[in-house]
Amino acid sequence: MSVGRGRRELDGRTVMVTGASSGIGAAAARLFAARGANVVLMARREERLRELAASIAAGGGTASVAPGDVTVSADVERAVSTAVDTFGSLDAAFNNAGWGTVAVPLHELDDDVYDRIMDVNVRGVWNCLRHQIPVMLAQGRGGAIVNTCSTAGQFATGAVAPYVAAKHAVLGLTRAAAAEYGDRDIRVNALMVGITRTELVEQALQEMPGLEKAAVTRAVQKRLAEPEEIARVAVWLCGPEASFMTGAGVPVDGGCSAV
Repeated sequence: MSVGRGRRELDGRTVMVTGASSGIGAAAARLFAARGANVVLMARREERLRELAASIAAGGGTASVAPGDVTVSADVERAVSTAVDTFGSLDAAFNNAGWGTVAVPLHELDDDVYDRIMDVNVRGVWNCLRHQIPVMLAQGRGGAIVNTCSTAGQFATGAVAPYVAAKHAVLGLTRAAAAEYGDRDIRVNALMVGITRTELVEQALQEMPGLEKAAVTRAVQKRLAEPEEIARVAVWLCGPEASFMTGAGVPVDGGCSAV
């Protein structure tokens, strides 16, 4: 199906998506384009981004590539500039890039693992907010930002301790930003994501044969999420139907947080 068909509630809007080279980010980029948005794709794997942009264009959508690393402030600033220079605005952002590793007891983790988890998950979101919000303020018409968090942002999930700490921090940044800019019509929300079949998760499932069974046991729906299921909620939160939602940690976890 062409991305030009169906609902077009984001026509004329420009959306930046980080972690766009695969998984949830790629699924969201396709759906944003299908809803009429101009999409700016950011991730480290430039070839993947160009393939995705070509796929979106072939389906009737519009996408621009801004390769870079969210842990590098200048890279994020360049991606935001790409949005404004190419499409004239930045109206929404899905700050989705993240990284974790297989479960290792806290006392056995090396400092470099802690540093990378904090850099990608916390500094990455921080860099995005710092560069996206000033543009939205200058435009004077508000905007919507969604940060990918995790059920690990609410409670210990069995993930490595730094990942749990990092995702708690992402939820904190989300709420603080929502409180600071709500009266300027910038909405900021977080997705409290359950375990999803991304490349990173598939790798972890191979390395830890019991992981999928444990995750499925915790979820009320008794299955893992597909990237598209998470992407649909991110797109909705960036759209007009979510106009009175801000500062929320929205669970998309198959009922895991309910029990």
